[in-house]
Amino acid sequence: MDFSILMTVGGFLGAFTYTIRGGVFCNAQTANFVLFAMALGDAQWSRALYFLIPMSAYFLGALLSEAAMSSPRWTMPVRWETVLVLVEMVLVVILGLLPESAPYQISQVVINFMCSMQYNTFRIAQGVPMATTFCTNHLRQTGIACCKAIRTRDIQHVKRLACHLEMLAVFVAGGRGLHHFVPAFYGTGHLGCLAPSCGGIGGSAARRS
Repeated sequence: MDFSILMTVGGFLGAFTYTIRGGVFCNAQTANFVLFAMALGDAQWSRALYFLIPMSAYFLGALLSEAAMSSPRWTMPVRWETVLVLVEMVLVVILGLLPESAPYQISQVVINFMCSMQYNTFRIAQGVPMATTFCTNHLRQTGIACCKAIRTRDIQHVKRLACHLEMLAVFVAGGRGLHHFVPAFYGTGHLGCLAPSCGGIGGSAARRS
């Protein structure tokens, strides 16, 4: 359930940055590397350097989340997963308070950082590898599970297929939700993802108890 919630938020934030924060996707970095390479090829050095900013933010998010999960110095009284969702909620509120005149890059870099930490922290659900910020792996896994289900007729592969299809569906629902909020709230429309995030905190706390 928690992964479905986080996947919904991923779709929400992806639509947010693309729709009203510069026309880019911040949930993953493949596009940034492609644009970085193209800028280098065109000798657009300043533009190439710009793409190092979101890529570095993504790197830092992975670095810090891994340290928080694995280092004994980062011992906390609550689960790291719960702390991360709280941090994401605080960052979303801060972004919502920014004036519309603020550079888009602020939102882009913060969301890059958030998505990196989320992707690195929530990796597996019920023994199934998961990604909660983008769809490529889920689409790949649906193809694999479908092939194995047809070949073996094993119900476990059918269940895995259904799991990944659910992730894709809620991601689309998150993007559709942002599209609904934007006309009414514009730059603060992404605050709508606070509601599912609260559900994520509740689920993490329940597993802790």
